[in-house]
Amino acid sequence: MSSPGRTVPEHLVLDGVLTAEQAARTVEGILDAQRADGAIPWFRGHHLDPWDHTEAAMALDAAGEHEAAERAYAWLARHQNPDGSWYAAYADRPDGVDTTEPQDAGLESNFVAYIAVGVWHHYLATGDDTFLDRMWPAVVAAVEFVLGLQQPGGEIGWKREADGTAVTDALLTGSSSIHQALRCALAIADHRGDAQPDWELAAGALAHAIRRHPERFLDKSRYSMDWYYPVLGGALSGAEAKARVEERWDEFVVPDLGVRCVLPNPWVTGGESCELALTLWVMGESDRALEILRSIGHLRAENGMYWTGYVFEDRAVWPVEQTTWTAGSLLLAVAALGGDEATAEVFGGDRLPPGLDPGCCS
Repeated sequence: MSSPGRTVPEHLVLDGVLTAEQAARTVEGILDAQRADGAIPWFRGHHLDPWDHTEAAMALDAAGEHEAAERAYAWLARHQNPDGSWYAAYADRPDGVDTTEPQDAGLESNFVAYIAVGVWHHYLATGDDTFLDRMWPAVVAAVEFVLGLQQPGGEIGWKREADGTAVTDALLTGSSSIHQALRCALAIADHRGDAQPDWELAAGALAHAIRRHPERFLDKSRYSMDWYYPVLGGALSGAEAKARVEERWDEFVVPDLGVRCVLPNPWVTGGESCELALTLWVMGESDRALEILRSIGHLRAENGMYWTGYVFEDRAVWPVEQTTWTAGSLLLAVAALGGDEATAEVFGGDRLPPGLDPGCCS
C-alpha cells in the first residue's frame, strides 16, 4: 500500500493517476520540503507564500499527515501581522530558522483569506475543536482585513501595498478564491455558534459581482484561472457553470497534455490542470476530471514530485522546478475524486453562495 514506512489513505489511489506507492512518494516530497518550523516553501531554497503554503498543508491533511499540517497552520498563526494579514512572500532561510523576513511585503487579499479554507479543511479532517478554537482569532482577523478591501460593487481589491495603500482594482480569480474562503469562514462561524451577518452580506455581494458584473474586474481573460475559478470558488454553479466551462474548453485544454496557463502560450501547467479537474468534479463531471488528471502524468518526476509546467512546442519542462503546491493540488484533486469527505466538503459542500441571493441585486 505504500513506499517503505508510509501508508496512504485509499482515497489517494486513483487508477491511471496514482498508485499507493506513488501517492506515498508525493506526500513524502511535500514533507521533505516542509521546514522544522512548519513552513512549506515552494521548494527548499525558494520563497513561500501563504496561499500555496496552505494548499500544501491541505494536501498533507488529505494524506492523513495531520500533525505536519497543524504545524503549518501554527506557522501562519505565529506570522500573522497585527492587521490580520500576511506578506505576499517570505524568504526561505537555508538554515531553516523561523523568520518573519518578507521577500515581498505586499499584502494580497486572496492570500490572506485562504487560511479559512485550510483551517476548515483541517477541522473536517480531524474533528479537532481545540484546533478550531485556537485558530479562530487568526481567521477572524484575516477575514476582517480582506473585507476592508471590498468595494461598493462587491468585488475585493487585490492587495494593500507595503505602506498600507489600498489597491482597489479587483482580480476575478482572487475574488473567486476569496468567495470560497468566506464560505469556509462562515461554516466555521456556524459551527461555533458565532453568527457573522456582515460576512454573509459581503459574500453575497461578492458572488453577485462575480456572476453578473465582469466589468468590475481587471481583464485577465487570457489566463485559464479566470475561466474556471468562478466555478471552483462556488460563485457559479449549475447551468451557468456548465456554459462557462464549455465556452472556452478548446482554448485552454490541450488533449493528453493538460491545461494552458495563459493564452496563447504553448505551456501547460500542473496546478491549473489539477484545479480544473477539481472544478469538473464540483460540477459532477468526474469522468472528465479523471481524464485531465491522467493527461498530466508526464509532469511527474522520478522522485514523486511534479514539474510546474511543460512547453509543448519545445518539448521541454519549464520552469525547471518541482513545487509543493503543484504536488498538493494533485493530491487534493485525487482526494476529491476518491471520496475524501473533508476535501469534498471544502470544494463542494453547499454550492449556493451564502447571504444575499446573487441574482437579486443590480
